[in-house]
Amino acid sequence: MKTRAALIPIVTLAAVSALAACGQESTGTTVAAEPTGKPTVCLVMKSLANEYFQQMQQGAVDHVAKLGNVTLDSSGTQNETDVDGQVALVEKCITKQAQAIVLAPADSKALVQSAAKAAKAGIKVVNIDVKLDDAALQQAGADVPFVGPDNRDGAKQSGMELAKALGKGAKVVILEGNPGADNALQRKNGFDDAVAEGGLELLDSKTAHWETDEAHTVFGNMLTAHPDIKGVLVSNDAMALGVIKVIEERKADIKVASFDNIPAVKPYLQSGVMVSTLDQFGSKQAADGIDYAMKMINGEQVTGWQKTPITVITKDNVG
Repeated sequence: MKTRAALIPIVTLAAVSALAACGQESTGTTVAAEPTGKPTVCLVMKSLANEYFQQMQQGAVDHVAKLGNVTLDSSGTQNETDVDGQVALVEKCITKQAQAIVLAPADSKALVQSAAKAAKAGIKVVNIDVKLDDAALQQAGADVPFVGPDNRDGAKQSGMELAKALGKGAKVVILEGNPGADNALQRKNGFDDAVAEGGLELLDSKTAHWETDEAHTVFGNMLTAHPDIKGVLVSNDAMALGVIKVIEERKADIKVASFDNIPAVKPYLQSGVMVSTLDQFGSKQAADGIDYAMKMINGEQVTGWQKTPITVITKDNVG
């Protein structure tokens, strides 16, 4: 399979700190980790064009700086669905003989073999953000702990804010994430729970693969087909920005509930077009993933689901 997009390069802690100090983004040059005698942890994420993963990366950088006993290599792809690119990034970490990989997979099944390969090479693997598929892990003979939130419960909480704002019988649609990702499924399930409990009428549900531009197109088509839409349940804030652009273009009276709490949505929470989003603390997920990776490097056994916190954000607490 061919890689569908160029990769955001691997960046060491020192390089990320220097770039942050200069207010610049990383360019196309890969920066190799300097030998320090410290264990190297690779953080492999999805699209670094998404503010959520930018926050996750910065959280990892800040946390490692405080720890002082680990070298961080962080990397991501340029779009949310570049599975081949993520596989290549994990392969680089294996080749470099990193001591641990903290992985936020683009696809819950497609990255299992890569995680299993790393584990069989003696590398400690910690799964964050998007849960790897349990059946696929079992088939691959890999035991990979998951450090992350309850996506279904979080989506339901955000969705119930929309239900309260609109009232029973209001017509809504759902924009889903990448169909291959467990968090996309869980968020869809959570929104379905909110629709049922809140007495909303679901008109349509389609994927926009986590992407802003695609969400703009998909929701625009939805609104043309269903001009009586009153609310949108959106599986991440990046897509919500595309939805809100349509709402503004058409001067529609439509409310949005979303997930991620990236800085870009704050004005829309304050204005009221977005009634809720869900903070899943991506920075803390990265920090916790690194901490668990270090425990495993030091011989501790970590298994199962290490649940991380979530908080619904509304106009009342957005500040």
